[in-house]
Amino acid sequence: MPYFRVEDLVPAEQLPGIERRAVWLKGVMLTFYSFAPGAVVPEHAHPNEQITLVTKGAMSFTVANETRVLRAGEGASIPPGVRHSVRVLDEPSAAIDGWSPPREDYMTTA
Repeated sequence: MPYFRVEDLVPAEQLPGIERRAVWLKGVMLTFYSFAPGAVVPEHAHPNEQITLVTKGAMSFTVANETRVLRAGEGASIPPGVRHSVRVLDEPSAAIDGWSPPREDYMTTA
């Protein structure tokens, strides 16, 4: 499918208060996240490269023990194997993640 609408991608609840939609090709993936206020992504690491862009709201990111509040238009680059976590602040928020290679566990179809 060469074209898509984010609203038409199959939603998946990743964690309480966190909804994910994904589109991917063989070597790259984008995930579109919606976050409820106060949602938390616990500390974790994965073998994928990840680039996150906050598109709405504000989130406290911790990457390799360095914490920053990121707002719309700001992002983080996370190398493979680096521990990181996220805490959404007091407003609904959204972000786009780029992945390489794609996360097979995030591939959801209708």
